[in-house]
Amino acid sequence: MKAALVRSRTYSEVKMLIPHPVLGLRDAREFAYLGDARLIDRPDPSAPDAEAAFCDYVYLRDNPAGAHRELWFHEHGDHSWLVVTRNTITHEILGAELAHDVALARKRSVK
Repeated sequence: MKAALVRSRTYSEVKMLIPHPVLGLRDAREFAYLGDARLIDRPDPSAPDAEAAFCDYVYLRDNPAGAHRELWFHEHGDHSWLVVTRNTITHEILGAELAHDVALARKRSVK
């Protein structure tokens, strides 16, 4: 009896392209996913509620269905950090920004 060939859908068959702001479209396999982009907003250690804020910062994560901002590191490229907006249901990449620019913009808007 011959074994039947089974084709499975693998990561390599589903190509996710990330629009790198400097380098253009890049394959997602060049990047390392590093989690929720809210990690850019580290709590103030001198705040009165610092212990609770750091507990939330380290252990609590949202798991949204739909558009979500994530940190990606261009590991096999220019070593830049990106904030990528990705639909968690369809895996469609909706946009990408340099994390440095996002962090600077947030600091300006806080002041």
